[in-house]
Amino acid sequence: MKTYLPVVWLLIAHSAFSQSQVCPLNIDWSFGNFTHWQAYTGNNATGNGLSAIKVIYDSTVASPSGALGNTVIYEYQLPDTPAIQVISSVSRDKFGSFPTIPSINGYQYTYSIKIGSTSTDAGKPATDSGGYVRGLGYRFEIPPGPETEPYTLTYAYALVMNNGYHPNNEQPLFSVTLMAGDSVVNCASPRHYLPTNPDGTLDTPNAKLQGFYLSDIGGGLIWAKGWTEVSIDLAAYRGQMVSLTFETDNCVPGGHFAYSYVAMRNNCAMGIAAPVIAGDSVVCPNTILQYGVPYTENTTYQWLPPPGWSVEGPPGGNDVKVLSGANSGAVVLNEQYGCLNLQSMLKVATIPPSIAGAVSGGTEVCTGTNAVTLTSAGNQGSIVAWLATTDGISYTTLNDTTLQYPARNLSATTTFRTVVQNGPTCAADTSSGSTIVVDPLSVGGELSPTDLQFCEDQDKNALLQLIGQTGNPVNWQTSADAISWAGVTPADTTTVYNIGNLTALAFYRVIVQSGVCPVDTSTMVEVNYVGVPFPRAAIDPSDTLICYGASAALDAVISIGTNYTWTNAGTLANQGSGIVNGLPDVLQPVATPGKTTDYVLSIGNAGCPNLLLDTFQVRVLPPIVVNAGDDTSVVIGEPLQLRAISNDTATPGGDVFLWAPATGLSNATIFNPVATYPVTDSIRLQVMATAANGCTGIASILIKVFGTGAGLFVPGAFTPGAVANSIFRPVAVGISNLAYFRVYNRWGQLVYSTTALGAGWDGRINGHLAESGAYVWMVRGTAYTGQVIAHEGTMLLIR
Repeated sequence: MKTYLPVVWLLIAHSAFSQSQVCPLNIDWSFGNFTHWQAYTGNNATGNGLSAIKVIYDSTVASPSGALGNTVIYEYQLPDTPAIQVISSVSRDKFGSFPTIPSINGYQYTYSIKIGSTSTDAGKPATDSGGYVRGLGYRFEIPPGPETEPYTLTYAYALVMNNGYHPNNEQPLFSVTLMAGDSVVNCASPRHYLPTNPDGTLDTPNAKLQGFYLSDIGGGLIWAKGWTEVSIDLAAYRGQMVSLTFETDNCVPGGHFAYSYVAMRNNCAMGIAAPVIAGDSVVCPNTILQYGVPYTENTTYQWLPPPGWSVEGPPGGNDVKVLSGANSGAVVLNEQYGCLNLQSMLKVATIPPSIAGAVSGGTEVCTGTNAVTLTSAGNQGSIVAWLATTDGISYTTLNDTTLQYPARNLSATTTFRTVVQNGPTCAADTSSGSTIVVDPLSVGGELSPTDLQFCEDQDKNALLQLIGQTGNPVNWQTSADAISWAGVTPADTTTVYNIGNLTALAFYRVIVQSGVCPVDTSTMVEVNYVGVPFPRAAIDPSDTLICYGASAALDAVISIGTNYTWTNAGTLANQGSGIVNGLPDVLQPVATPGKTTDYVLSIGNAGCPNLLLDTFQVRVLPPIVVNAGDDTSVVIGEPLQLRAISNDTATPGGDVFLWAPATGLSNATIFNPVATYPVTDSIRLQVMATAANGCTGIASILIKVFGTGAGLFVPGAFTPGAVANSIFRPVAVGISNLAYFRVYNRWGQLVYSTTALGAGWDGRINGHLAESGAYVWMVRGTAYTGQVIAHEGTMLLIR
């Protein structure tokens, strides 16, 4: 990424100066005037260059016709408009907002000159068109001496340009020309202008790349460029005459202005040092790294990484991205700036990648006051931070970079990891985790029920349940006096305890422990002994399976008891009186539930407060639903295809089917027999489907046999809402399929339509009663023989 800085090159002072290092007099306008400088102004109606110059201000002649001692020179033919002037006090430029005298890289320039103005040729006659040209030059001899001893001129410039929307060679221009003898030193003679596209529009991205920015004033047409410093080493021209010229031109058509500021250093005894490469010097292999130097325009950059490294991009900028390799070495930058060839170098050393290793020391603790020391081992690199999580998703960063972390007073189970990084260029690595399991404090909970009685020989329905505890039961305990306690043998670690073999008063409680926390004890419950026998009975069966609509016999023999009751008695027949009249008492009720039902027999024995509860579960299979088809009509001797289906199987015919009566059927034991009847009659057929489990379902169909041929018979009138003849529909005889039945009003609008046999019109249109009168109908169907039958006619709706 390019960063535009005011510094082009850093300058290093020599320890001693000689005559061969002395700068030309007034090179920095420290006289406060143009002495020793030759100036000119002109008009570029015929183009830029020497032909544009009209007036020359000789450096040996005083004002107003010369530059000697002069502080201001006016625009060509504009005697009141300064074209070149010395700036001796700092202010802010109107358009660029930069200071008119710069301070760059810790060096405060004392003077600057402004070349140009905002004047243009707008409004002048075409014969006098053209922009203004202004220039200022200095011719001097480079002191003799060795070429290895630098002789450096350093200048800075800032620009304001009114975009002319012209080709590049006609845009406002600031140029610097260095000549040695009669030859132009091209590498030290740049030209600066606002770049344009082929169509003349401003190449904005390129302009910004060169450091131009849009002025806050000027209607979007004025661009500025802040101070930029340039150094030129003239040691190669020792003993020769050189000239340095600064020129600012308006656009060639003349309607758009340009001006510049130039400042010069007064020290020529300075060498030019290559810029320092910024970037990491200790790196991790196989890592994308970035190196760079301050950006200077008109500079070519060539980056050379160490062997085994590769340039990832961009290759020709002031900064570069490289992929590091395994080898150490140096990142080298060759910079070609104007006449200068500089080389920068940054030594780099590779290090191994980060390895986080593992954290150990996890254990189990009780919440509250606890302490565990965790250790990180197997690392390659330094610990950046410890991480902690209680949910495995959100991590908290702990401010600790040591190999051991003291975890203290944890209240929740926590997993700890470390983040390790072997230097800033290596990717950080996260270790495997170590978990400290934190158990909540033990809570004994409560026993339910709180009041329990136990009858003689009771072997069921005497249950104690532990509720509200934190932790797991360690064992149940019993006591005869609630003082001395003993654990049950073998230990019982369940939350439900079935009391048995009790012959006297007893107390019960549970020891509960949460992980490694101290144990806690549940509430105590007192169980009173009642010396009356517990009810006893034998039942058969406990579970049974029946078809829908079937019944199940429930058998029970009460050997101890005085009374009993049943649940769900509404679907239970022969359930008995509820009083035990003699022992053993045999109960034989019959259950007929519509769905799976539990029948609970509750038996009591006078004097014993506890009931014996026995459950019969009767599971009911889903009903077998059979469909024999819609009622229909046939003609004598015409075959009728029957088809029965059942919900018991996805494939029709999977059940066993039986039709009755079998007379006239091709086969009474299949799901799809063919029926043929030789005489007129009405016959109701019944079909029974039997599933693999033995359950059955029954359906029927009514068949009317007509002596006429197949046909569709439509009545001539109907009376909606009447007891009879209230639906208008065709009577289908021997018809297997109805293509359509349609009814139209007298305006030809469709008021009813169906394709279902047996369906008809109720005399309503969109829910409203239709008007009385004549209606047209059309009907079409197909007989069982394949004959197509179609009729149409009129009918009368009567109300």
